[in-house]
Amino acid sequence: MKLSLNIPPEGALDLVSLGALVHRLDPGIIPFRKATECALHVSGGEFNVAANLADCFRLKTAIVTAMVEYPIGELVAERVRAMGVTAFYTYYPHDGVRGPNIAAVYSDRGQGVRAPVVFYNRANEAAARLKPGDVDWGKVFAGGVRWFHSGGIFASLSSTTPEVIQEGMQAAKAHGAVVSFDLNYREKLWRLCGGAERAQQVNRRLMSFVDVLVGNEEDLQRGLGIAGPELAAKSKLDPTAFFAMSEQAVKEHPQVKIVATTLREVHSTNRHSWSAVAWVEGQTYMAPTCELDVLDRVGGGDGFAAGFFYGLLAGESPEQSLKLGWAHGALLTTFPGDTTMATVEQVRAFAQGGSARIQR
Repeated sequence: MKLSLNIPPEGALDLVSLGALVHRLDPGIIPFRKATECALHVSGGEFNVAANLADCFRLKTAIVTAMVEYPIGELVAERVRAMGVTAFYTYYPHDGVRGPNIAAVYSDRGQGVRAPVVFYNRANEAAARLKPGDVDWGKVFAGGVRWFHSGGIFASLSSTTPEVIQEGMQAAKAHGAVVSFDLNYREKLWRLCGGAERAQQVNRRLMSFVDVLVGNEEDLQRGLGIAGPELAAKSKLDPTAFFAMSEQAVKEHPQVKIVATTLREVHSTNRHSWSAVAWVEGQTYMAPTCELDVLDRVGGGDGFAAGFFYGLLAGESPEQSLKLGWAHGALLTTFPGDTTMATVEQVRAFAQGGSARIQR
């Protein structure tokens, strides 16, 4: 089917993401209360999409965010460069004691019947200070941008970050870019600034600029206020409720052309059944189901979004775009950290039915 997204055929940047950068401390399968060492991953729900598209899919991407002038900021900036992502930073000096800071996320991987545990230190976070007028959107969009992306994690950080998102979305619309938004509802973050009621108020206002919406049933219910079934549904792989909720979301926000998400049935921390679905301008699509042996589940949803967006940017059909997102998200769970280590060739092979047979 021919989409009405009207993605610009070219631009200096294929995608620009707006969001916060974080560093994640990962003790592997050891719980933090017993940890003696940690791996360090650079992440951010919105950044991960830009990083995956640049590193795996070889697109030209950028991140608009805050940066702090201290060693952790330098480390994070180095990782951004290493992933091939252009940065548009608003810089903040560090006072040497209290910040502002690059947020820290703590997340062990769990093991078997023991689930991963995620908690945060986002005190005095630099990205939460961003406000309208801080970003030179004319500079960001100067050479042309095909796609603009942001999400609910950044929206939850302060009273000003939703205003920055709206400002970026308006600039994107003025320059002809497609706009996507990942609801990414995080109860621990929204609880501090008004809970689900506040999240819905913010997200509903932003929806008037959104073309492509990413979010699962919980995101749609708690992040957007869409009525749906009990979240403890009989099967996490049954797309019926999601498609019904997508129809309702589009009815309330008719400018949204696509709603997509992953489907995941968690049998244990390391064994998941995995699929993905998309509602595309009235048509419904479902990816295959595969069984995942999960190394690190963090970032799988962002991996799906990146692969799905890549397919659409590359002119693939909705069905093939969904398979690319499904395949990349699946592969991402086999790597440590939040961002990709896959190649586009591996993604395409898996999307076409490839296997884990050794490559010689």
